[in-house]
Amino acid sequence: MVLNSLLWPISVFFVAYFLLVNGSYLVIHLVSFVVLRQSVRDWLLKPTYDPYRSPFLPGIAVVVPAYNEEAVIADSVRSLLNLEYPQVEVIVVNDGSTDGTLEAVTDGFDLDRIDAPIPYELPCEPVHDVYQSAERNLVVIDKDNGGKADALNAGVFFTDQPLFCAIDADSMVERAALLEVAEPFLRQPTQTIATGGAVRVVNGCSTSRGIVTTVGLSDNRLVNIQVVEYLRAFLSGRVGLSGLDSLLIISGAFGLFRTSAVREVGGYSTETITEDMELVVRLHRHFAGTDYRVEFVPYPVVWTEVPSKRTVLGRQRMRWFQGLLETLWIHRSMIGRREYGAIGLFALPFFLLVEALGPLVEGLGYVFVPAAFLLGVLNVSFFLLFLAIAIGVGTLLSWLSVLNEVLSFQRYRTPSDIASLLGYALLEHFPYRQWKAAIAWLALVRYVSGNAEWGEMVRTGFE
Repeated sequence: MVLNSLLWPISVFFVAYFLLVNGSYLVIHLVSFVVLRQSVRDWLLKPTYDPYRSPFLPGIAVVVPAYNEEAVIADSVRSLLNLEYPQVEVIVVNDGSTDGTLEAVTDGFDLDRIDAPIPYELPCEPVHDVYQSAERNLVVIDKDNGGKADALNAGVFFTDQPLFCAIDADSMVERAALLEVAEPFLRQPTQTIATGGAVRVVNGCSTSRGIVTTVGLSDNRLVNIQVVEYLRAFLSGRVGLSGLDSLLIISGAFGLFRTSAVREVGGYSTETITEDMELVVRLHRHFAGTDYRVEFVPYPVVWTEVPSKRTVLGRQRMRWFQGLLETLWIHRSMIGRREYGAIGLFALPFFLLVEALGPLVEGLGYVFVPAAFLLGVLNVSFFLLFLAIAIGVGTLLSWLSVLNEVLSFQRYRTPSDIASLLGYALLEHFPYRQWKAAIAWLALVRYVSGNAEWGEMVRTGFE
């Protein structure tokens, strides 16, 4: 009797919380739908004469941190050298790789070692050599291993370009993407300090010489579920949050920043797990009260390789969740504070209550509510309501993201691919979401215990 009296209110709490979480996501998705329609219309109606191809565009340094990326680095660099942008400098930072990453770049692109020492000290681990191409605007910095943030700082403080773009080494950038992600800097040159573009899954696509030639799905189910996740995160989540002036994350795989702004806040933090999110929140904090912009641009795309094995994906998601908790804790004094605008009053509370606590509460809900139903505490109608909110609304949100893709960009064109994406959106809810909830709980335990080990993702290379 005591157990029954406890399970009933607990189950009601879980249903109410699921409703709050999915309701919040639904609002963001609806905002994204409106914003995306306007953005794509403006994109399609751009004049034939494109002012963004002017030779007076601000120079951009593309910084590529690389650690043991031998399988993909050559194709990645090749795609960057083919970017449609009048003034771009590619800086590959070899972060103490133990494989053939350095040789793949220096030999593959005929680079020569610069004998002269660097005229200033870089805030990173010791630099051994700097290589440069005589024919291409390509530089390689070879340094001791210090982690991704340390490698990014080497490039950020090395370049003299006014903007820099952070790109993962396992990525391919579409040729016009740099022009497109730079548009906010041209429309609002004094206000814009950071922009981000869309990240899509390259697994299952065909590539040639650093270019994605055919977009398709993988034979791996785990990869295809991530395709749905990425569509939901970028074409719905970040578009909607950007429309609400609440963008907290610019992916480390594709972000463009004002170099002086990042240097002003001290560069990337080497003490955090997810340096990309923490940097953006720190920029919001530093520039609060000024007329600044952090914006997401949905049409430029970078294609990236995602984990195809559950163990590797688990380590990645554990790191992401630990990084979220860490960033929220570091900047906890901003939560609910009016002086930080939408960031303090909406974005940070949303990430705390929905993104951080959501997976933890969701994991408990998957245990308590079915248990209450099996013990007869809950009737069939209430249990079906729980399933409708937990699974039905979640599936609807994923389907809306696929709809955004089909109506706006049409990268996945065949009916079979679209049908598969809709199917994976449903398949995602069992057992994948339950597994992710367990990963979140494990990440919480590791974070509290101070264990934030990253692990290494083994690249298979582009197809």
